[in-house]
Amino acid sequence: MRRVVIGATAVSMALSIAACGKAGDSDKESGGGSSGGSKSIGLLLPDNVTARYEKFDKPYFESKVKELCSDCTVEYANAAADPNKQAQQVSTMVTKGVKVIVISAQDSAAIKSSIKAAVDKGVKVVAYDRLAQGPVSAYVSFDNVKVGELQGEALLKAMGSKANPNANVVMINGDDADPNAAQFKQGAHKALDGKVKIAYEQSGLWKDTVAAEKMSAAITQLGKNNIAGVYSANDGMAGGIANTLKGAGLSNLPLTGQDAELAAIQRIVAGTQTSTVYKAYKPEADTAAELAVALLQGKDIKSMASTELTSASGDKVPSKLLTPVSVTKDNIKDTVVKDGLYTVAQICTAQYAAACKAAGLQ
Repeated sequence: MRRVVIGATAVSMALSIAACGKAGDSDKESGGGSSGGSKSIGLLLPDNVTARYEKFDKPYFESKVKELCSDCTVEYANAAADPNKQAQQVSTMVTKGVKVIVISAQDSAAIKSSIKAAVDKGVKVVAYDRLAQGPVSAYVSFDNVKVGELQGEALLKAMGSKANPNANVVMINGDDADPNAAQFKQGAHKALDGKVKIAYEQSGLWKDTVAAEKMSAAITQLGKNNIAGVYSANDGMAGGIANTLKGAGLSNLPLTGQDAELAAIQRIVAGTQTSTVYKAYKPEADTAAELAVALLQGKDIKSMASTELTSASGDKVPSKLLTPVSVTKDNIKDTVVKDGLYTVAQICTAQYAAACKAAGLQ
């Protein structure tokens, strides 16, 4: 996969997109009760468990659309981790007259037929964060192989002198239905293979409970004193894994994550997680909004999405890839705090005050 390197604190692309027509319909905050119409854009997100989608992606996307097109409306729906529900949501959007759909697929393969049906009716589709199969017009995400590499490299660094070809590492990967999960896994193996021993590897399905169960099974299989580090594909699963490790009496065991969730940053401060990966939500959401409005207005997007990727369905997709950043205790201030994702006060609640002081955050 061709990769494009962009500044680590990438901001959204500077685009001069004229506002659409006259002011009219007000924005819609949910999937119900919209007038639809030619200036309506749909946003479909995959689940309401991962904190980022409702807290960051949705409001950033809606704000950018309104900035670029004052009388555009945004239809929103969340699949709640149900691919069948998301397929129905696509159909509902088309029926309402939405002209562009931005979708983060819950299941990239299962959504293919729904995307094709929408495109056949003249709807443009932008794949968001996950490269959905089918005839999508554009894709915006991060360099997901690089995400996995950063996770693997951070794990090796945290392991220090214990990182050797005989050191047992547990890998809890994401959901196989998510194409990003395979890319994270690919990047992690690229960093880890030959340097440590992958002694146990399973999918955690992006669920903290499942990841906790898998970690418990790994401890039973390998023995708690025979594990040198744990790769978790995201922060949500890392939370479940951290609880399992604590319950087993294991402390200071290197543990990765991804998404820079607030709880993960606090675990990093406290020492129960060693790293996460920060994928700045605003530039990604802004870029998706820019692409959606441009497609709505019939503009060429080649300069906006200059990389071409091939999806699992064989479709060539103009893409925009942003650069992820590894976060450890040493650079919390220079990443998520500096970018305004979280304030020091949000991170350093009473429970974490002492740890924050020791980490130089207060």
